[in-house]
Amino acid sequence: MTRTTRDLVERELRESAGILRLEPAWVARDWLPPGRRLGLPADAYDVGVRGFICERWLASTTRADNAVGPDDEGISTIRTAAGARISLADAVAAAPDLLMGAAYAETHAGLGRLAKIFDFAERIPQHIHPPLEFAARAGRNSKDEAYYFPSGVDLGPHPETFLGIHPSLDRDRLWDEFTAVLRDWNDDRILRYSPAYLQVPEEGFFIPSGVLHAPGTALTIELQEDSDTLAMLQALNAGAIIDKHLLMKDVSDDDRASHGDTAPLHWIDWHENSDPYFYDNHRLVPQVFRDEGGATEAWIFYGSDKFCGKRLVIEPGASYRSAEKGVFSVFVWSGTGTVGGVEVVGLSHDRDELLVSHDRATDDLLYVNTGDTPLVILKMFGPDICSDAPLLARRR
Repeated sequence: MTRTTRDLVERELRESAGILRLEPAWVARDWLPPGRRLGLPADAYDVGVRGFICERWLASTTRADNAVGPDDEGISTIRTAAGARISLADAVAAAPDLLMGAAYAETHAGLGRLAKIFDFAERIPQHIHPPLEFAARAGRNSKDEAYYFPSGVDLGPHPETFLGIHPSLDRDRLWDEFTAVLRDWNDDRILRYSPAYLQVPEEGFFIPSGVLHAPGTALTIELQEDSDTLAMLQALNAGAIIDKHLLMKDVSDDDRASHGDTAPLHWIDWHENSDPYFYDNHRLVPQVFRDEGGATEAWIFYGSDKFCGKRLVIEPGASYRSAEKGVFSVFVWSGTGTVGGVEVVGLSHDRDELLVSHDRATDDLLYVNTGDTPLVILKMFGPDICSDAPLLARRR
């Protein structure tokens, strides 16, 4: 008898005691060169007409919105103990109650978040993500996002991020100047309207939809809403003109008809972008909440009920127990050890990524460092799971 996807998931959860091992999901982009810090062989980054491997998506059920590429690009794969492979998107669709818990699955359509590592040799061009109102018109989701810059890796040539708009600039004048930038589509002068902030290892930023941003070249671990939507606002980047298709790809037909090239300017949250305390109100610094017995756990993604994330550091010879409030994914940045008895090795592509099902997550889970260097683990959660996550500072 042929097993259904649900049967396969149920069997694997039973045999793995609720912890699923995931394979990397590599994503190509054709508008920037790769930073080559993802641990792939030198000749693996160039994928022809698709561009270069510049991102790795983590515990993803989201397809990368690329013009060229495989149908499942960006979607993670469960690798079973028997060697079978199951699409994580298919698994969540077929067995949401088994993976996410019955109560959570009744009110949430899926994991509801997208985690990724992005790795570019040049700064990402200035762009914006649509707030929910505008995203919904195009059948998309909004894209609030947050960044974490891990330590111990080269920051690249431009480790600074342009964010928001200089508070002193006049909105009416800016509208005219932004309109001219998008009409001409021939340079990078839109960057002059935004301040730039240094990318500091072990820190990050929270960026709501509607905020202009041009992320720098630091290797970045990102946690965001479940979406791959944007409007590119910067034409010239890394010495080349970007296809103007990326300006309008997620604009609804009605908004295109009403506003033409200026449609993405209606996405701008002018109050948030021009906040004189933008840095204070959007900077993320690890918030330690538990420090004991050679293990330290801190919030690194917080300030939103749409997603949250923690960093757990366990010293050599130490162990740590904790229970969570729901399903979460694990990414091991460095070190060796076990998570619930499952072997993990940092940045070893076949042993650094897990999904912990709801039932296993809500029990005490044992983490053990079996190596001679710190074991650094990132835990990432979807919406409405971490009610105890701290709020962002809101200085006004």
